[in-house]
Amino acid sequence: MTKFLKQRRDFLKAVGLLASGFVVSGCASSAKRLSGRTTRQRPNILWITCEDVSPQYLGCYGDDYATTPNLDRFASRGIRYTEAFATAPVCAPVRSCLITGIYATSTGTQHLRSDVNMPGQIKCFPRYLRDAGYYCTNNYKKDYNFKDVGVWDESSSEAHWRNRKPGQPFFSVFNFTSTHQGQINGPDEQFFETYRSKLKPDRVHDGDKITLPPYYPDTPFVRKIWARYYDLITFMDKQVGDLLGQLEADGLADETIVFFFSDHGMGLPRFKRTLYDSGLHVPLMVRFPQKYRRLAPLSPGSTTARLVSFVDLAPAILNLLEMPIPNFMQGSPFLGPGSSAPRKYIFGAASRVDEVYELQRCVRDRRYKYIRNYMPHLPYIQPSEYPDRAEIMQELRRAAAEDKLTGPQRSWWLPGKPIEELYDTLQDPHEIKNLAESPAHQNVIRKMRKVLRGWIIQTHDTGFMPEAEMHIRSKGSTPYKTARNPRKYPIGEVLAAAELVGASENKMPEMLDCLDSRDAAARYWAVVALTALGEKAQQAANALTNTLADRSCNVRFAAAATLCRLGKCAGALGVLAEGLGDNRETVVLHAAREIQSIGAMARPIIPQIEQARKECKNADGSYKNNNHAMFIDWALKSALENCRK
Repeated sequence: MTKFLKQRRDFLKAVGLLASGFVVSGCASSAKRLSGRTTRQRPNILWITCEDVSPQYLGCYGDDYATTPNLDRFASRGIRYTEAFATAPVCAPVRSCLITGIYATSTGTQHLRSDVNMPGQIKCFPRYLRDAGYYCTNNYKKDYNFKDVGVWDESSSEAHWRNRKPGQPFFSVFNFTSTHQGQINGPDEQFFETYRSKLKPDRVHDGDKITLPPYYPDTPFVRKIWARYYDLITFMDKQVGDLLGQLEADGLADETIVFFFSDHGMGLPRFKRTLYDSGLHVPLMVRFPQKYRRLAPLSPGSTTARLVSFVDLAPAILNLLEMPIPNFMQGSPFLGPGSSAPRKYIFGAASRVDEVYELQRCVRDRRYKYIRNYMPHLPYIQPSEYPDRAEIMQELRRAAAEDKLTGPQRSWWLPGKPIEELYDTLQDPHEIKNLAESPAHQNVIRKMRKVLRGWIIQTHDTGFMPEAEMHIRSKGSTPYKTARNPRKYPIGEVLAAAELVGASENKMPEMLDCLDSRDAAARYWAVVALTALGEKAQQAANALTNTLADRSCNVRFAAAATLCRLGKCAGALGVLAEGLGDNRETVVLHAAREIQSIGAMARPIIPQIEQARKECKNADGSYKNNNHAMFIDWALKSALENCRK
């Protein structure tokens, strides 16, 4: 494994990365309080989570080549959900949602990785369990994108239900990192020593026997990586079996409701980080012991196609324990007495990951998936330090550069993406045939477009404020509260501006009108819309030049980079260089990423780039923090490489 990937993996472990239609739940008043029940009547709750695993690669979900005996046995004794979905395709926004029962886009925690202020009235759901006498532990990943205070009795690599008081009910989370994307890389010898040597010989997988998805090239290296992933899943399955064995040994299996799920899809390109089912679809299984079978919606060994979103898990736990569900929670309790009616839709969001800015939103019903790309001028695969260091990404980039990709393998490497995508997931489970332009599906796309827009507005999606602008606008408050104040965030106006991105030059008058908006986020999206026009934006060069003096840093930076790409860097580079000297890291990161995007045109400001990189680190060479400071350095490292080509 390369030194970089080992450091990244060690960092991931060290910092502790854990863990409706669109109608907001409001059933708090009808639930009974737990305090009136005796200790013996309270079920324990155990969450077993793993990382980066898609359900179709588990035996109990139909993969004949997967070796998952413990999970298969667990499925035979529990309820298996076939249509469960994460709310984001990367961990931090997912874990923020899981622990609060609120979409990350509502709290401003959608960016990987950040530190967001939360309103005092929003509490992580384990706090309610602790108030009711539960012992709550987390072993040991958190990664919520906000500071958690008083959530856990213990959160560490030693956290365990065994540390509770005698007879005390518990809620325990165990998160297995063995299937994280960082584990698949590195030398064969190291992978063997760390993982494969721990498996029985008949449980080691052969890449030649694996069926690859149609968007992957069939090369020996690709098959080797996929074989490793199957081995990691088998390794994780053993960890699950060992933990369930501890529960049995402690005599607690008959007292504990056990959940198993993954945080999002497989940790490979075109899986993790994407809004396709390959990134959002997750395994979810729940086992009810006989004592609490009355709480189970189905009998042991059952399968259900009920749509479940991760935003539903927090209210479901509270409902199982007959505790009030706070009105701020946005999910629907799918378990417990008086559980909600099945939801019609699930929603997903992709925003910044590391140093890569993106904004995509999606809605899915039982059949159709609709994706709206608000930055269609950017490719699916943008330059990104961490995934680009992985051997599998290098292999795919090599195949793309050598023009060895065919059919659906090629589309992922195009310079841009469609504004809208629509897939029939029943007929096209790999989501490779875009039906957005299909005349036969226009009614479907109109409906899904309306549903998604309604969800964005109703949940006050903070993502349509640029990240720095969101924090600046929320100073002294929180993004959650700011987004609910129409004077501070006129989301309808901002969303209308964002919807201009990808439109033709015929819409340029509307884009220019938006440049005069009183709202900085609307002005930002007007600049992005002009950027997406490419050379056709030359007609707006004067307006963009005037925007270099905009009071919003995000507007200035976006305009400066666009002017540089139009061959008008005079004056624009100074704006970007000035941004590197800002004392707010969210501001610097946007400037850094725009500088990276203009390539060799950034040569005149190399001294400022080098100085900004120094500002990211402590005297010993370590990063000042492992979110924005690290990402700024990654973007500027790439910018310097572009300048020196």
